[in-house]
Amino acid sequence: MSDVVDPVSNPRHPFGLPMGTVRGFLSLLICSFFWIVLLSATDPNVKPLLAHFFLLALVLLAFASSPGAEDKKEGGATLPWLMRVLFVGGSVAVVGYCLATDPSQFSHRITPKPDEFNKWWGPFMACLAGGFAAGLFLRFVLGTQNIAFQAIRAWLSVVGMIMLSVELTVFVAMLNSDSDKYDAFFHTWQAIEIAIVSAYFATRS
Repeated sequence: MSDVVDPVSNPRHPFGLPMGTVRGFLSLLICSFFWIVLLSATDPNVKPLLAHFFLLALVLLAFASSPGAEDKKEGGATLPWLMRVLFVGGSVAVVGYCLATDPSQFSHRITPKPDEFNKWWGPFMACLAGGFAAGLFLRFVLGTQNIAFQAIRAWLSVVGMIMLSVELTVFVAMLNSDSDKYDAFFHTWQAIEIAIVSAYFATRS
């Protein structure tokens, strides 16, 4: 039996994909920031940006929790589990390799920059909490079967994926650059990104 779900017959799946696939893809994008820094950066002072830690926390909370009723109904789909294997297995492999080759460098890499933390943890936390609360509110008020809710959820996922993909591209391009020309713009982008991604995860919680 095919894992692909008909989005017309079952509109809870706006892309015709099994539940959990979009969250898995978002998680892969989020984990990629850490993999790239740990494996590719030539500058020892390059670290994942603070926003990436907030996004990773969102992934851990979502996938460490027990599946919801909707997930249990469709637990036979293989694609979401494949996505989980990829981002969990990839993360374990990267962390294991870095710990085996240079444990002190690994510890240094995954420690957020103090100045960035002091300046941005408040705004990022507000965006995370606000986005998640907004997603839960929409889910509670409209209900999961509401067409408007399904459309909002689909757009949240699309915008979240686009923003993460764009940031990942720019992040790779500027990985070993010492330029902070786009610092303010980048952090504003990430704040919006966190709010959107957290809202999507909340609609799927």
